[in-house]
Amino acid sequence: MTETIPRTELRTIRRVISDLRKDLFTDAFALRPVPPLDATHPLVREMPQRFRPYAPWLPHAALTAFAFYLMAVAVEIEGADLALVSGVPLLLALYRPVGAWWLSFGGSIVWGLGITDTSVGGTWPWPPTLFASYIAVMVIVAFQNRPRVAGQMLLLTAGFGFAYDLFADWRPTNSFPMVVTSCVIVGAVVARRSLRETKQQVAVQQSATHEERSRRTLLEERATIARELHDVVAHHMSVIAIQAEAAPYRVANPPEELATSFATIRENAVAALTELRRVLGVVRADDPDAYADADPEAPQPTLATLDTLFAGVRAAGLTVEHITTGAVRPLPSGVELSAYRIVQEALSNALRHAPGSTARVEVAYVLGGLGLRIVNGPPTQAVRPSPGMGHGLLGMRERVAMLNGEMTAGAVEEDGGYEVAVFIPAAAVPEAEAPGPEPSGQAPGQAPGQAPGQAPGLKKGPAPEGRR
Repeated sequence: MTETIPRTELRTIRRVISDLRKDLFTDAFALRPVPPLDATHPLVREMPQRFRPYAPWLPHAALTAFAFYLMAVAVEIEGADLALVSGVPLLLALYRPVGAWWLSFGGSIVWGLGITDTSVGGTWPWPPTLFASYIAVMVIVAFQNRPRVAGQMLLLTAGFGFAYDLFADWRPTNSFPMVVTSCVIVGAVVARRSLRETKQQVAVQQSATHEERSRRTLLEERATIARELHDVVAHHMSVIAIQAEAAPYRVANPPEELATSFATIRENAVAALTELRRVLGVVRADDPDAYADADPEAPQPTLATLDTLFAGVRAAGLTVEHITTGAVRPLPSGVELSAYRIVQEALSNALRHAPGSTARVEVAYVLGGLGLRIVNGPPTQAVRPSPGMGHGLLGMRERVAMLNGEMTAGAVEEDGGYEVAVFIPAAAVPEAEAPGPEPSGQAPGQAPGQAPGQAPGLKKGPAPEGRR
């Protein structure tokens, strides 16, 4: 115990000396110019347009003017020597701040040792102009360096003042006012700089957290899509396997090569089903309870089950209007499922962000695909804060991108509501099953002037995503 304490103190002293040497001695006169103000600084933005290009250099101009003012006052009080000691370090601080502080500190020592009589009493060893210049230089250094450097300067300044008070007790000094004033002003600068850096770090952390939350939501949505599409793909693969197994029995005395080919098709279909189940197991392994309440035997929803969805939404307090245009026809299972989920998510967003409003759902069976348009009006009730804003749109965009579709979403300028418009391309219906053209030459459900295959209300180009 008697050996540990001295060694610990020795290591602390060595570390302090090392930090002092690195901060104030190493490359003390290196070029570290004071940067101009940022273009977003309030002082720059409030300047008239014609003076705005020069506004970022206002601090440099102010410090230069202040330095020459101190020099002029010093000439009147003591002479040119004090003017140089007061003004030169302040001008040098604009480009080499640490070196300027050493110059000002050394000038204070030389002035205190070389002057035995001053014209103003009680201003030794810092005359008024040197007093102001010294504190201004420390402020500049504190603005550009870590708080530890400011503490080192204050410590050396306090030591210098204490030494003068101790060995020059025959005359009054202004060491105590210097130490107190510099601690207050430099401490305020350090506190403001630390607060600004803390806010910047918090903003960066919040941005990273938002990106991570968005990425996690996107992965969860992809896992949900994979789980839902597994049922669709598994159904088709099961049909292939069954048809391949039954095909040889539909032909009397089938060739051996044909039977072998059908057996190979069935084996590959069964193997594909097995791999699908393994992939689904991996997807569910991250959160095995995520689908615990889901009925594994329940069929996946389609556009034909939208009425059930609308009934639930109306029961929650949202008025829903449903319009279907065009000739209703069967669509691929993946398209039907994704369209249902998009409508479901859009209505959920309307419930969260526009309570008490009216929603309108348009489903358009157009040439070459399916169009969806979900519009809700402005909220008529108080909107509760909703964390995770924007994640619903991420899931909708992911489903649309998976099907090579298009989607726009944004606020409606007329009434302050919100609109989601989607077009999903779908396989064309065989000509034998396609309905005949209308007299006007337009496809079924196509509005006048509407391009073939374009969903109603679908706008080209990105739209601003406001509240979701």
